[in-house]
Amino acid sequence: MGCDDINRGDFFRYTPLAWAAHNGHEGVVRILLGREEVDPNKPDVHHATPLSLAAHRGHEGVVKILLCREEVKPNVPDYFGLIPLSFAALNGHQGVVRILLAQEQVNSEKPDNGDQTPLSIAVRNEYKRIVALLRSRKAETASPS
Repeated sequence: MGCDDINRGDFFRYTPLAWAAHNGHEGVVRILLGREEVDPNKPDVHHATPLSLAAHRGHEGVVKILLCREEVKPNVPDYFGLIPLSFAALNGHQGVVRILLAQEQVNSEKPDNGDQTPLSIAVRNEYKRIVALLRSRKAETASPS
């Protein structure tokens, strides 16, 4: 990949940060995010961000670390319209769902390209605890302040 551009991706457009997030390497993620020039939202060939990759694999620690970086965008969809919350719901990663739902800016009702929301994905896969978490968030946002 060369050392001249820390945001340059490989054949799949995985950057060093994307690989570290995908594999759950918290220490490497911290080191990379310590460099200002690292783009934490750089998408891969399928438009998945490092946050999506970490959420997809259930790497709670990496998700927390990424969300500490102010410019991380938690609602960026991949090619199929899946956001990090959708990936976590799809794969039954309850801890990641909980972490993402704690972020006010996370859109828990954002549908993917097939019109499936994180809730409908969790229902389809019978992840009862994730369904409860998502329904709880929906009730919070629906109730008047």
